[in-house]
Amino acid sequence: MFRKFIAGTAVAGALTFGMAGIAGAATSTPTGTPSAALCAKAAKVEARIQTFEAKVNARIPKAEAREATARAAGHTKVADFIANRITKVQARETKLNARLAKIEAKCGTTGATGSAVG
Repeated sequence: MFRKFIAGTAVAGALTFGMAGIAGAATSTPTGTPSAALCAKAAKVEARIQTFEAKVNARIPKAEAREATARAAGHTKVADFIANRITKVQARETKLNARLAKIEAKCGTTGATGSAVG
């Protein structure tokens, strides 16, 4: 008798959670249309990316100078580390610009970002 009760409870729970999963899947929004919240945040995101770009553009020459100094002094490991870090920062900036372009394309806005670092 006790086994039947546990089995019945397990089946009822599975059906309940299964139906909740189906109902949750039916109420999801399509991924093709941008949300109003995303488009409202586009200007803020663009401002943050421009701030990041300004900082990167100010720091990259200093880092390149440190790399050259380290190479001249024979510290190749340090120079390689600095060069690797510069590459990562530039890749991050490229990725952020790509995301911003994607947001602008979805929301139909245009931005003034896209400066090249190098």
